[in-house]
Amino acid sequence: MTGCYLGIDVGSVSTNFVLIDENGNLLKKLYLRTAGRPIEAITNGLKMIQEGLEGDIKILGVGTTGSGRKLAAVIVGADVVKNEITAHAMACIAEYPDARTILEIGGQDSKIIILRDGVVVDFAMNTVCAAGTGSFLDRQAQRLGIPIERFGEIALMSKNPTRIAGRCAVFAESDMIHKQQMGYKIEDILKGLCQALVRNYLANVAKGKEIRPPIVFQGGVAANTGIKKAFEEELGVEIIIPRYFDVMGALGAAILAKKFMAQNKRVKTKFAGFEAAFREHTAGSFECQGCPNLCEVVQIYVDGKLAARWGDRCGRWSASMAV
Repeated sequence: MTGCYLGIDVGSVSTNFVLIDENGNLLKKLYLRTAGRPIEAITNGLKMIQEGLEGDIKILGVGTTGSGRKLAAVIVGADVVKNEITAHAMACIAEYPDARTILEIGGQDSKIIILRDGVVVDFAMNTVCAAGTGSFLDRQAQRLGIPIERFGEIALMSKNPTRIAGRCAVFAESDMIHKQQMGYKIEDILKGLCQALVRNYLANVAKGKEIRPPIVFQGGVAANTGIKKAFEEELGVEIIIPRYFDVMGALGAAILAKKFMAQNKRVKTKFAGFEAAFREHTAGSFECQGCPNLCEVVQIYVDGKLAARWGDRCGRWSASMAV
């Protein structure tokens, strides 16, 4: 029997699963579209992870991360729940122990994580603008009628990139349409967009951060060779793309679960089993009227039974059931 650790990263655009063995080797990974239905994405992922597994395996620990980490923790029974900064840093350090900067661009958000001697010393995330994130690039590729997989390849064909205003998603799209109407080539517009988004990232997300090599670029957008090239031109150094760049959050969650179980000498995981994928999960919420904060309290039911609550600042509702 092979002992394994499961990591799950639930984001607004993708839900990712990673299964590692006791030596930290990746056995299986999944990158699924969340499509606005995180419960369905999590249960489908559980089914897909179980399918095709060779030999007899035993889940020894589970970690969750991402914006839907609490929801995933309730559904699968997680031993450890961590934020995205910690999970991404953990995966990066496991792959590149000497990394000093992580550029992470996902479906809806962007991050920069500063590492020194394997420790997170600073970080920042984007605020309200989604320019440069995966969902924005997906929408532009769709609007231009090109496969997102070829976005970077086409951008790199450009010999004369045009300047695009990339400081916000609305301005960038408006400027792209304007340049199209002026007759610019698609490759010049795409390369210009890559350069604009990198300038925007460095001026906002990475503002004031000390970016030092080795620099690791992870997240779904790392697949875009046009963005990678634009980072290299702007920073003047080579950018490293990890082999599991698209599931680094889930990989970090799996590694964190492994560490947590070892450090706490836990022998029994909270994992609910793969049959959890076939249970009925429903979510609801209500506005607490207990004080002027008017917190929105989220409630998760499993097979009709209340399983978890969170969202209240004072703990009035979640104290006995928090994840």
